[in-house]
Amino acid sequence: MTILVTGATGSVGQQVVAELVKRGADVRALVRDPAKVEFPDGVAVAQGELLDVDAMRGALSGVSTLFLLNAVVADEFSQALITLNLAREAGIERVVYLSVIHSDIYVNVPHFAGKFGVERMIEQMGFNATILRPAYFINNDLTIKDVVLEHGVYPMPIGGKGLAMIDVRDIGEIAAIELIRRERASGRLPLDRINLVGPDTLTGPDIAAIWSAALGRPIAYGGDDTAGFERNLRNIMPNWMAFDMRLMAERFLTEGMLPEVGDTTRLTTLLGRPLRSYRDFAAEIASSA
Repeated sequence: MTILVTGATGSVGQQVVAELVKRGADVRALVRDPAKVEFPDGVAVAQGELLDVDAMRGALSGVSTLFLLNAVVADEFSQALITLNLAREAGIERVVYLSVIHSDIYVNVPHFAGKFGVERMIEQMGFNATILRPAYFINNDLTIKDVVLEHGVYPMPIGGKGLAMIDVRDIGEIAAIELIRRERASGRLPLDRINLVGPDTLTGPDIAAIWSAALGRPIAYGGDDTAGFERNLRNIMPNWMAFDMRLMAERFLTEGMLPEVGDTTRLTTLLGRPLRSYRDFAAEIASSA
């Protein structure tokens, strides 16, 4: 009984693979170039990508449970739909899908709307599935730590509604727990959705204050300039993706990413420990700065 992990070389996928190995699962990792990756002993590697139908048929052969994670790319929706159809063709019924929180609310944001469409397909096709809906990844802020450390500004335009940020290590562990639960269940389990959130719902000024405390000097919040955010992102990504990220940031400002009642309790019970916090993350960065 084999679990296939797509997106296995990314920040979440690597955590999922490692956590599955810890739990004694038979793991197969989908990668584009096996020569560029190294996994724990015992992990099988399947070479391919989600739009390569022949490669995916090979990767899915003999698989009992699928972890579906696909990156924010222009054809993300097609990737997911083709993969799910191939999974069905291969006789796979158990799926854990990494979606995003508020996919049904951020309806104008392309990668959110795409994920919501995939959720609907999973329901319509009758998969035995868990849909994981993570909020903003705490670890995304590794990309802006130099701005914080060198310029004294927290630059992400996340606004004043608050984001329930979560650490990718917690996402990986929760995903592994759900994959094992689906894999080892004696019968069919009902479809489930789980919001993946952190222990705190934080605004831009809140995070600036956390950095100030961790570094022992004032860190300012850079404000809610989503147009400037898009311009900066154009230096490191395609313009369509930068615009997509701007649209997401605008919904941060108007909606936030707020947990539902009981979310944090459910996750801490599932993990058997507290969720990692943004304060923990900032303290780790500060200690190595």
